[in-house]
Amino acid sequence: MALVDFAGLNAVLPPHGRLLGLDVGTRTIGLATSDALRSLATPLETIARTKFTKDATRLAEIVRREQIAALIVGLPLNMDGSEGPRCQSVRQFVANLMAVNLDIGPPCHRFADLPIVLQDERLSTAGVERTMIEGYDMSRRKREARIDAAAAAWILQAALDRLRHIT
Repeated sequence: MALVDFAGLNAVLPPHGRLLGLDVGTRTIGLATSDALRSLATPLETIARTKFTKDATRLAEIVRREQIAALIVGLPLNMDGSEGPRCQSVRQFVANLMAVNLDIGPPCHRFADLPIVLQDERLSTAGVERTMIEGYDMSRRKREARIDAAAAAWILQAALDRLRHIT
């Protein structure tokens, strides 16, 4: 399956099934899941990045446990829509995921068989941080602990909203 666009994703998804949103950074990977009906994204956890194999193994465990039907990976485009070094890093992470041979459970069994969509994530972290400050008056320490998973939820929610409008 590998990389698909939103129309392709909508065509291959079962009627029900959870999606996993990823905000891939250099030090962490923020994760969020959707509900089975794919209407609401919820922050799940943040993985502190170490070695790729260890990170991929943790992702495989989550995909199995949560019975994930597809991955939505944030693509950090520049404000003008161009791709810079961070996009290349995310694309390489996705390519490495598709190449690794880890069991992620049925029905796909490998990351290479799971639909993966790249979602524009411009301003996701900034938007989440602004909301945490203005809406919740959260301290810097609390924001740092939650921001990556919340950014993943922001990315995933944008994808869920987009999927609802594809016919």
